Amino acid sequence: MNEDVAAKVAEFLLQIKAVKLNPNQPYTWASGWKSPIYCDNRITLSYPSIRTFIRQAFAKMIEDRFGKPDIIAGVATAGIPQGVLVAEALALPYCYVRPTMKGHGLKNQVEGEISEGQNVVIIEDLISTGKSCLGVVSALRKRNLFVKGVASIFDYGFDESNKAFKEAKCSYASLTNYDVLIEQALEANYITEEELGPLLAWKKDPANWDSPKIEQD
Repeated sequence: MNEDVAAKVAEFLLQIKAVKLNPNQPYTWASGWKSPIYCDNRITLSYPSIRTFIRQAFAKMIEDRFGKPDIIAGVATAGIPQGVLVAEALALPYCYVRPTMKGHGLKNQVEGEISEGQNVVIIEDLISTGKSCLGVVSALRKRNLFVKGVASIFDYGFDESNKAFKEAKCSYASLTNYDVLIEQALEANYITEEELGPLLAWKKDPANWDSPKIEQD
């Protein structure tokens, strides 16, 4: 991870409120976890200069970390537009992959032209537990593509996802992560020193974290 890029992307996400931090009034994820952070990287698409920076950073990170692949694959749905931008930047073919096959029509899971033996890099907007993008890894491997790795904008850095990627023997890289984001948030006064403790505690055990009651000035 390029430290300068990681700090800049984190700064962008905070500036445009793609990331919201609120340990006193946590969000509820689909998993049922209570979380002091909500991340919606789709908002970056509405800001041309930020969208361009992320696209270019993705392209460089992919070439540096994985080498240029034969094709880019986006994870449906949030990874689809980011994947298109990266494929365009690298002048590569593109496809996207659903979690499961469609229930009608051609019943495709993979949309786009792919060929056996192709090297592919998968684009995801963020990595939490890793389940969605590792499902895509599995789907493409079953089609006899070689997955060079997964690239994302943001990574929570959970032990659960690290373990899952290791077990799947799949490399991954992110432009920025939770630790960098929290550091940037503190430096730019998006959060207070009092809020820092609960935010760090949540990452250590997100499944069992309980929101503290932080007194507001």
